[in-house]
Amino acid sequence: MNVWIAIIATAVGCYVVKLAGLLVPAGALERPLVRRLAALLPVALLAALTAQQTFAEGQTLVLDARAAGVAAAAVALVLRAPFLVVVAAAVLVTAGMRALGG
Repeated sequence: MNVWIAIIATAVGCYVVKLAGLLVPAGALERPLVRRLAALLPVALLAALTAQQTFAEGQTLVLDARAAGVAAAAVALVLRAPFLVVVAAAVLVTAGMRALGG
């Protein structure tokens, strides 16, 4: 029964968030600060998620093959490689490091 309570609570929460977004006046969304925050917030959240998934295992800081893959992706980005090349570089370096180090 606890699972159904969680599902219903999540559905209600999603509905309330969607409704709150629809009730915000359009003038408030057109302000330059709000527009800039709306553009930067997804990037910041994705960067935080990437950092947490790359450098944390439980509550411990780790440096392993994932960090090497992110470093390879960063180098590819600095070299202005296309997105698929960036992803391929990260995958190949991570897989290579895991194959070499276990």
